[in-house]
Amino acid sequence: MRTGLTKAQKTTEIIFDETGNPVFIRTHNTNLKKRLTAYAEQYPDFCKLTEDDAEIGCKAFEIQKGRFSIRLTAPYSEERRQAASEWAKKNGIAINCG
Repeated sequence: MRTGLTKAQKTTEIIFDETGNPVFIRTHNTNLKKRLTAYAEQYPDFCKLTEDDAEIGCKAFEIQKGRFSIRLTAPYSEERRQAASEWAKKNGIAINCG
């Protein structure tokens, strides 16, 4: 979908405070929009679509704070990267690195 926005203008905003209030997510990210839409359809008591602006390609959601998390992952060590590469080669999985 063409929105006339640059990639830098296509943002994701996640807003919450330390109270029990819900988390507000507003995003242009297609994958995140699809995931949140599916979640809101499956669990309407915990997540709801609050805005769908097709003109600029963004959606906003309100999600119960206890249902939201942020996951940080450590980078792979060289040994783990090598082991994953060997496993992929052994199991016939092609890895596209670029």
